[in-house]
Amino acid sequence: MKLRILTGIIGAAGISLVATLAFAQADSEVTIETPQTGIENTAPQTGHVSVNGLDMFYEIHGTGKPLVLLHGGFGAAQMFGEVLPLLAEGRQVIAVDLQAHGRTADIDRPLSYEAMASDIAGLIERLGLGKADIMGYSLGGGVALRTAIQHPEVVDKLVVVSTTFNRDGWYPEVLAAQEQIGPEAAEPMKQTPMYQLYSSIAPKPADWPRLVTKLGDLLRQDYDWSQDVAAIETPTMIVVGDADSVRTAHAVEFFQLLGGGQVDAGWDGSGMSNARLAILPGTTHYNIFASPAMASTVAPFLGATTP
Repeated sequence: MKLRILTGIIGAAGISLVATLAFAQADSEVTIETPQTGIENTAPQTGHVSVNGLDMFYEIHGTGKPLVLLHGGFGAAQMFGEVLPLLAEGRQVIAVDLQAHGRTADIDRPLSYEAMASDIAGLIERLGLGKADIMGYSLGGGVALRTAIQHPEVVDKLVVVSTTFNRDGWYPEVLAAQEQIGPEAAEPMKQTPMYQLYSSIAPKPADWPRLVTKLGDLLRQDYDWSQDVAAIETPTMIVVGDADSVRTAHAVEFFQLLGGGQVDAGWDGSGMSNARLAILPGTTHYNIFASPAMASTVAPFLGATTP
């Protein structure tokens, strides 16, 4: 029973035991900053930017048009594993560790989607990216979505993976698991690969209970961004698994709020909106971010010419 509850907590935070184990066992040493000349056999360029009082870690893979990549709860940039090089084919991927996650130390500030969105806008400005595509999974998807809402001037295209625009978008059992994430979960969760990764790369591993507590506080908060989503003009793609923690009907409603699925597009496609919806078959919330199908699905959207 304890294992089942713990697994539910992990899933509610947007990461799976199996996938976490895979990237927790990978080399977790911070690489030395080095010029980036290509994705293959080349160490990523790494660094920190100071933004909103946060010393935010990032790593850069590949070259070309920038894509800011945001991980899920309790994760880090490397959670995307072998999918990251696929995303970096023909573009520059800037993978970020969000507040209190990975190599980005926590600060005296609650975790909130709005504040982390401002962090990402600040990172884009500090790195001189101008406008960038943004792609986020689960927690990172919420941050990406808020970035497009709050700072549309820095976002070219938006991809949200396994993400909701209101709290009711999650299945009831997921909401129940989110309620269990708090200070009392910090010690049991030290048995998980998530903690193994965190403790191996975090600037202050002793801050683990702070992360668990803050993330639990965030996940229990109610939110409804439907009006904000309806006002988004940024070309947006929604990606979910057909067995996701996000309700399939919610993903369709998300798509409709963005202007999709309203009318027949017609033979010439003139009735098509700038929103896209992808439901990946045989995919769950706990493996979608590591799925090559996810990378191949978003690539044409990111590569298309912006209207």
